Amino acid sequence: MKRITAWLALVAGLFCVTGVQAADEGSPRVIRSYTDWVAPADQQAYEAGIKAYNQCLREHGFKYAWKALNHETGDVYTYSYVSDPLAWADYDAMRDSGKSCDASFRQNVNPHLKRETSGFMKPMPEMSHMPAGTDMGHAYVGVTLFKLKPGHDANESFMTTVKKITAAARKAKWPQPYQVMQVVDSGEDAPDYILAGPAKSWADYGTEPDPAFWKMVANVYGEAQAKSLRKTLGDAIDRASAHVDRYNEELTYRPSGK
Repeated sequence: MKRITAWLALVAGLFCVTGVQAADEGSPRVIRSYTDWVAPADQQAYEAGIKAYNQCLREHGFKYAWKALNHETGDVYTYSYVSDPLAWADYDAMRDSGKSCDASFRQNVNPHLKRETSGFMKPMPEMSHMPAGTDMGHAYVGVTLFKLKPGHDANESFMTTVKKITAAARKAKWPQPYQVMQVVDSGEDAPDYILAGPAKSWADYGTEPDPAFWKMVANVYGEAQAKSLRKTLGDAIDRASAHVDRYNEELTYRPSGK
C-alpha cells in the first residue's frame, strides 16, 4: 500500500496547503488547528452547530478560511479544522473579527463537545517534498504524528535526517508529495512534528509509489547510507501514530467570493 506516511512510520515501529515552499522566508507563516471530539449521539447536532456558526461568520464578513476534516480512521467521531498559513499578527485580527460569533459557537457547538484542543503548526519547507502544483486539498490526507525523544539532540537529528531524505526525494523527482510541520505551543500531549500527504481516493491512498520510499533513498545515496539514515531517524523518534482524514466540504468555511 502507498500509506502516505508509511516511510516514517515504519522506522518508528508502528494536516492543507499549496505552495508552502514558495512562502516568503522573511514573513513567518503558521497554521492554526482545532480538533473536536464529539459523542456519537451528538454528531448530528454538532455538525448543525458548526454550520450555524459558519453562517454567522459569513453574515459578519469573516475573511479567514477554515478547512474541515473528518477523521476516517482512529477516533472517527473526531473533527479537525485548519487555517491557511498566516502571519502571527493575522491571528490577532482573526480573533477580533470572529468575536461577533463567539456566542453562536458557545450556544450551538459547545454543548456537543466532549473536548477540544488547539495548537499551531509551522510548515517546514526544507523537510517537505511539495513539487510545484501540489494540491493538498484532495479528498483524503494521511497524517502521522511524531513525538521525539527528549532533548535537543533528538530534535536536531530528526530535522537533519528528514532534510537529507527530502533532498533525495526532490533529486529523484519522487511522485509522492508530503508536507512536514513542526508543532508549536500545542500542549503537553501534542506531537513534535506532523507529516501530511494527499490522496484523491482510497484507491490512490492504497497504491504504492514507484519506487518505494526507501528504495528511492537508496537509489540516490546508496544502500549503506539509506540504512544509516533510517536508523538515525528511528533513534530520534519516541513514538508515532497515524490516521487518515477526509475533507468535509459542508463544514468548511470559506469567505464569501472564495
